[in-house]
Amino acid sequence: MSKLTQLLCLAELDQTQLKALLELALNIKQNPQDYQQALKGRSIALLFEKPSLRTRVSFDVGIYKLGGHSVYLDQQNGAMGVRESVEDFGSNLACWTDAIVARVYSQKTLVQLALSSKKPVINALSDLYHPCQALADLLTLKEQYGDLSKVHLAFVGDGNNVCHSLMLGAAIMGMDLTVVTPQGFGPDAHVLLKAQELAQHSGAKLTLSQHLSSAAGADAIYTDTWVSMGNKADPAQVQRIFAPYQINTAAMQRLAVKHFMHCLPAHRGQEVTSEVLDSEFSLALQQAENRMHAQNAVLVSLFS
Repeated sequence: MSKLTQLLCLAELDQTQLKALLELALNIKQNPQDYQQALKGRSIALLFEKPSLRTRVSFDVGIYKLGGHSVYLDQQNGAMGVRESVEDFGSNLACWTDAIVARVYSQKTLVQLALSSKKPVINALSDLYHPCQALADLLTLKEQYGDLSKVHLAFVGDGNNVCHSLMLGAAIMGMDLTVVTPQGFGPDAHVLLKAQELAQHSGAKLTLSQHLSSAAGADAIYTDTWVSMGNKADPAQVQRIFAPYQINTAAMQRLAVKHFMHCLPAHRGQEVTSEVLDSEFSLALQQAENRMHAQNAVLVSLFS
């Protein structure tokens, strides 16, 4: 198995690497005392162009629990590409830190940081991908169902960065994934082609649909905010287009789905009702907790 050197996109991993990451995450969660010095003497830059709760706190606390030190940088500490170039940002950070965790507007920024710093870069969210979220989601499903190749997951909503990473993760692990989006809001064509290619090797089944009924019988149904952060779409138009895709109690019962998933933050009363989000079959908080364990597995793997 080749060593993990960065995580810009889940497609960089093969099934063996992804399985190993999930097993490591589970072990870190169950035996945190064994990893208290895993990042001893390491400093990790946390670079955030976009607001964050779960990503920032889970990385900050997770690095501390592994014995490392984090340095938080937001746009007020020098906007990349404005005060100085992304390349200069990356090469300077490389002088002091051992890795860069970056939550950015553009996937291109992550590539530039990795090339200029020559240090491990972890994608903490970009316009195209959210691999750390997908790792936490796969870990959550593994805890619930064991063998991921037996799991049927349905994603409902906008074909966004979370959807993209779930597609790639499911395709690598041989899962059954149904993606339900309104017309014109489907996933990126290049990401879809890559997921289909990966699915051919793993035996995964990837289904695209515009009908919520296609999610019937799934083990879990997953939704996200209807408009991604920074998107300038007209709220009234979005509400009209996406309203039929709301996940509520009636939909959960009609589709006979066991669990509900959401990456948060949720817009209660829009993509999901509070009744579903706060219900006993909601895995949202388990997913949120697993962000830290999944990310810690990535960090441990980088420096092991």
